[in-house]
Amino acid sequence: MADGTESEQAAVVVNGNPPQLTKSARKKLLKQERQAARKAERKVAEKERRRADIERRRREWEESLAAAPSEEAREEMLAARRETRLERVGKRVEERGARAERLRRAAEGAGQKVVLDLEFADLMRPNELHSLTQQIMYCYAVNGRSATPAHLWLTGCSGEMGTQVQRIPGFDKWIIEKESKPYLEAFADCKENLVYLTADAETVLDDLDMSKIYIIGGLVDRNRWKGITQKKAVDQGIQSARLPIGNYLKMSSSQVLTVNQVFEIMQKFVETKDWETAFFHVIPQRKRGEAGAADDEVEASMGDDATLEGTANGDHPEGDVDKCSDEEVDDDDGADEEDGVAKKRHCVRSENGKS
Repeated sequence: MADGTESEQAAVVVNGNPPQLTKSARKKLLKQERQAARKAERKVAEKERRRADIERRRREWEESLAAAPSEEAREEMLAARRETRLERVGKRVEERGARAERLRRAAEGAGQKVVLDLEFADLMRPNELHSLTQQIMYCYAVNGRSATPAHLWLTGCSGEMGTQVQRIPGFDKWIIEKESKPYLEAFADCKENLVYLTADAETVLDDLDMSKIYIIGGLVDRNRWKGITQKKAVDQGIQSARLPIGNYLKMSSSQVLTVNQVFEIMQKFVETKDWETAFFHVIPQRKRGEAGAADDEVEASMGDDATLEGTANGDHPEGDVDKCSDEEVDDDDGADEEDGVAKKRHCVRSENGKS
């Protein structure tokens, strides 16, 4: 869990209370707040641009209809539009069924077991709980798109965290294991197979073992709770390990990964059996430095400010797997030449923060 410089590291957790932030940590927090404000402004601007684009295409469609040389030509245009729309709907239904089947097979034993540990809700602020909820949504969307999905579990899904995830549109239809009890109880009969992923672990994860159950800590804390996931693993007497990121690249700035990034790296490794490909596929370029820095460590159990929408009805967003998800906006009066009349792209940007 390297943070770049010794002066930027907050004190270790003492008596269960978060330490006071250092001067540089306070500066970093202010920077994060400015970045969050700029991101909110960009999101509003992008939303307005999308709405304007929808309205433009709607007007163009109406003008095209009005310019039809005859009523017969107009009817042909409408029929072609309806046919295109039906084809698109049919394709989505087919894709949704295929995703559900893949997820069911994963739950029946074909998928790597991955747990998102949601027992840290009492350590997070409301905005951090919201951020974690967005990352959970993204994990589920990525899993649904994967050709080899994981058998995904949410444990400790109770209290405020349980309330947050229940608000996710379509959550009741998710093909995922939902446990209100902690993972130690959920996997009481196979505790020896539990492996907590944390950057403070001494063991480097060289491969993924199908017999193991990998745990990703669900904690967005903006550097207040350093070392807490490793301490939890030690106190519970379970194994811990860290991703071998330092063997393949050097983190150039913020040396943290979000929950969804860690999950997606694991999914990409299952698909390719190549850590380097997985890291470069998932980790944003702005965070990547030179390859071959073997001493670097990256926190594998926290995240910050991920934004995702569009999982209503148990569906998954379509689009860039790395960073963006798409939510289609209904536009019955607009043009249908493109697959998806309008899309809002929400980039999952992981800024600073650790567990």
